[in-house]
Amino acid sequence: MKRLDFDRELASCKVCPHSCGTNRLESAKGSFCNTDAGYNISSITLHRGEEPAVNGENGVCNIFFSHCNMQCIYCQNYQISKNSQTQLVRKYDLESVVQEVVGCLKRNDTYRVGFVSPSHNLMQVIRLTEEIRKKFGDIITVYNTNAYEKPEYIRKLKGYINIFLPDFKYFYNDLGLKYSKVKNYFDYASASIDEMVKIAGKPVFDINGYMLSGVIIRHLILPGEVDNSLQVLECIANTWGSDVYLSLMAQYYPVLKVKYKNLNRKLTEEEYNIVVSKVFELGFENGWIQELGSAEHYLPDFEKKIPFK
Repeated sequence: MKRLDFDRELASCKVCPHSCGTNRLESAKGSFCNTDAGYNISSITLHRGEEPAVNGENGVCNIFFSHCNMQCIYCQNYQISKNSQTQLVRKYDLESVVQEVVGCLKRNDTYRVGFVSPSHNLMQVIRLTEEIRKKFGDIITVYNTNAYEKPEYIRKLKGYINIFLPDFKYFYNDLGLKYSKVKNYFDYASASIDEMVKIAGKPVFDINGYMLSGVIIRHLILPGEVDNSLQVLECIANTWGSDVYLSLMAQYYPVLKVKYKNLNRKLTEEEYNIVVSKVFELGFENGWIQELGSAEHYLPDFEKKIPFK
């Protein structure tokens, strides 16, 4: 990617659906994500908590970007995703990020690089992918997104991203506004996932069953919002077919006390069973379903050098 393209996009940023128009080359002031044009990262670490086909044999070197273009009030990564916090934001230059990622890949004998919460840093993702490939060689890249994206910007990732890992959160737009402070979530998410499916094509796996390219659509079940989950599953099946790869997540954990009582508790067994039954009713053939008791296993602590247990 030419420096001119990078600068032009971020000089009046409209990379994500907020379309703030902020000049991030000068500062983060006025942007929803409170992020400038640099490489603002909270952690670069090996992670083995993705789906088995994504982890590969030795895990993924995940780049956890600071801040987010959604502000989910229940986010388990709240230490780094809150746009008001700056304590755990590390400001890198391009060379430093590449050096740290390449070191992580070599130490752990892996060739998988994950970009977590990348939506507001899509242009940085492109540049990082180019430079890591120059320094390391062939890598499998994973775009781990909340799906609040613009389809026209997802198209820019063609040739850069191998695996798309969107979390399709809401069928109802009012829930996106209520819980995550974003407008028209469903419209953007469904359109951007559709673009991901077009770009990645049918999933490709190596001889060991590890994914080389493709899309896995995630969905996190929220307490008290079973109908939302049922509608999301219906939408996925009707739009992309029941042979799409699905990852149903039951790891919700109330990390912060919020004003909505339903979010201050874990999923009940009844809620879990209703949603899981819907997966089988719709005939989904491929993917993963988390066990109900898995919530605490996935809780990170980004104040530690190794955030995940």
